[in-house]
Amino acid sequence: MTQSQRIEVGARVDAADQSQWKTYDDFAAGIDTYRLPNVDLTGRTVELRFDGGTELSLQFVDAATVQWTSAELLGAADGTADPYDAVRVRNDVVFLNVPFASRDREALTVVWSERTGRALLAHSVVALEKTEGVPQVGQTFAAGEVVGGTVTGARPGPTRDLVGMRNVYRYSPHHLYEHVYLSSERYAWQCLQGEQRGHGDVDLSTLWKFADGLYLFCFREFAIPVASVWLHDLGYELRTTGIFLGINAGGQADHRRAGGHVYPLGAVRYPDVQPV
Repeated sequence: MTQSQRIEVGARVDAADQSQWKTYDDFAAGIDTYRLPNVDLTGRTVELRFDGGTELSLQFVDAATVQWTSAELLGAADGTADPYDAVRVRNDVVFLNVPFASRDREALTVVWSERTGRALLAHSVVALEKTEGVPQVGQTFAAGEVVGGTVTGARPGPTRDLVGMRNVYRYSPHHLYEHVYLSSERYAWQCLQGEQRGHGDVDLSTLWKFADGLYLFCFREFAIPVASVWLHDLGYELRTTGIFLGINAGGQADHRRAGGHVYPLGAVRYPDVQPV
């Protein structure tokens, strides 16, 4: 971080009082300022097969529209057109998000490697009603591969590689957050600069390793109806690319893009604990 990016950590409100928390709309505005640029996949067709035989066909009509088919996953056997955005997070790795217009309160995020043929997906769905003690936005995950090519390398899957790691994420001149990865299912966060300054919590999370230095990180918040999908490049680039799905102040499903720079602060390694 530069001298101008240094901030003073401190709460402006009583963060324990969730009635004072900002809404999804407030904190998400501008959180894609430092996101990597989109890529145009016009004319490409990508066929993917995931765990359990689930297949997904993607035909990119233009720079903003994809026609997709997946009878097993989403019940669309004949092809449905929806918006998409895609980012090339590495030379061979594509991060694709489909913020459905054809389906309310859902998003599908897919990552694949053109070099190894490996793939994964995250399906985010906002429940119609909130259940006490359960995040309102749920997520499911699957590993897979690109059909028709050579598949190499390790299959994507859950990991504990990030457990104990502490990073700061800069998404814009006005968005700075700290993450501490507590376990394979929980992480702690606090806002250091931005609309949520002084707020923090421990929420449910999912960590998958996609490739060396490349990790899928997803969280589902308890306090407000929002979840996200990120692909952290913790190798040379130290960049992250992501999306949010949540409910805005008007009660409508709201899709947002996100991304920025990663600043590692350090890591601890927990000692082995033997059962009593």
